[in-house]
Amino acid sequence: MEPNRHTVAELVAGRWDDHRPGLWFEGQALTHHQVARGAAARAALLADLAPPRSHIGVLLDNTPEYPLWLSAAALAGTAVAGINPTRRGPELARDILHTECRILITERARLPLLGGLELPGVRLLPTDSAEYDALLAPYADARPDPSRATPHDRLLLYFTSGSTGAPKAAICTQGRLAAAGRSLAGQFGVRPDDVHYICMPMFHGNAVIADWAPALAAGAAVALRRRFSASGFLADVRRYRATYFTYVGRAIQYLLATEPRPDDRDHALRLGFGTEAGAVDAAAFERRFGVRLVEGYGSSEGGAAVQWSPGTPPGAVGRAGPGLVVLDPQTCAECPPALFDAGGRLVNGDEAIGELVNRGPNPFEGYWRNPEAEAERRREGWYWTGDLFCRDAEGYLYFAGRGDDRLRVDGENLSTAMIENILARYEGADAVAVYAVPDPVTGDQVMATVAGEFDPAAFAGFLLAQPDLGTKMAPRFVRVVERMPVTATNKIHRAGLRKEGFRCTDPVWWRPPGEQRYRRLTPEDVEGPLAPTAGPSRVRRQGLDPRAR
Repeated sequence: MEPNRHTVAELVAGRWDDHRPGLWFEGQALTHHQVARGAAARAALLADLAPPRSHIGVLLDNTPEYPLWLSAAALAGTAVAGINPTRRGPELARDILHTECRILITERARLPLLGGLELPGVRLLPTDSAEYDALLAPYADARPDPSRATPHDRLLLYFTSGSTGAPKAAICTQGRLAAAGRSLAGQFGVRPDDVHYICMPMFHGNAVIADWAPALAAGAAVALRRRFSASGFLADVRRYRATYFTYVGRAIQYLLATEPRPDDRDHALRLGFGTEAGAVDAAAFERRFGVRLVEGYGSSEGGAAVQWSPGTPPGAVGRAGPGLVVLDPQTCAECPPALFDAGGRLVNGDEAIGELVNRGPNPFEGYWRNPEAEAERRREGWYWTGDLFCRDAEGYLYFAGRGDDRLRVDGENLSTAMIENILARYEGADAVAVYAVPDPVTGDQVMATVAGEFDPAAFAGFLLAQPDLGTKMAPRFVRVVERMPVTATNKIHRAGLRKEGFRCTDPVWWRPPGEQRYRRLTPEDVEGPLAPTAGPSRVRRQGLDPRAR
């Protein structure tokens, strides 16, 4: 990534007098000049409403007001905290107050979420109100002035996953966001006549850093979707002649689950960039829609990234760049190379799986008001991702799961990500999640949730036919759901699945020890052979737990 010498404010101001189409939303279209003018007006208003270098919260869907306020904040030297609309009550109030928002930009439909919350010192500003229009009117002739901004100014406070505690607000400065935009624009050859389709929520770093920023850097247009819609995706892509989009989580699986049509390739889309689609779904997406998906890995905080390149082996994310290593979190020793048998099965996961660490320079800029979490990321002066990987002898990295996706079955460390990639081949599955549930004696058992059609006999036969499925990788339990539970960013809600385990209201099938066939789980099973024993307590290999230091 290039040095952080530029600012987002400069990129915003650079679109002044550019009268090409720059932003589409539903029936509305704005030129680049109109976007810059709207940003300048909001920046001038902001200067009168809040002190310099203060923070504002944005609680909005993907409407034009979102990029307008991001641009305005850049011009005003203010930081934007993206507020997750799926949070509720005290958790929602905590996010707003933790990031010290002086103003909360929202809309009237979101006001019921805020009713009854104690938000001292926070001014609510609904963008679809007469008060808002009256406030903006005096600033209609403002011009963008990027001179007040510096590359070191905070611009984004975006929350990372809160599955193991309260979400952490990662800091992203203007310099880092501008550099990321320029880097991605160069990597993907973004042109001024491109159109970036933003369907992932803009309170999340993916949509802003990987979709909006490269469009801004290259002078490309953006088309906004209020909320992601699988059924509306292709119609939007055609309407706006979109050429690029980003995705996270299960979005690709939802698109593949729509009814195929003869004209699925009738569009201008040329590239999708994101994470967690998986090799099976990425190949299916390209076959059906004619669009290449580029899978990458990047920590939410920006401390480590892995890029795919030609020659990357199937299942690998990419080659480790300078400074990237896989370490045992307890000893800080580098893990030995991953070894695969002829069927592609990892045979030394117990030794090879560790935490991905960046020992070189990195752009991680810390967390807002969270020194404990920041110290955890910067242990030994290195950046610890909290994600599990293994690395082969050629330097290629294989994703093995998030920090909470550890599995240790009969003393063997397994990769949830690798098991998921295998189970994704099952014809009846629209989506698959793999996670650990407690073994009644010690360690873990493998549990999978499958969304879609499930035939227990066919599934058992499918497992036997997979050459890269290790003997301990086959799920002991299979939960069947109509639709996979996901977060607001379309990531599987793994914390909820782990918490419920096999004690849930959905149908669960299981294989008793020593059997290969699945049968329905009954209350008698749960209270009988699956009840925790009075024997040794469950243990977990502390060396694989990034938090056990």
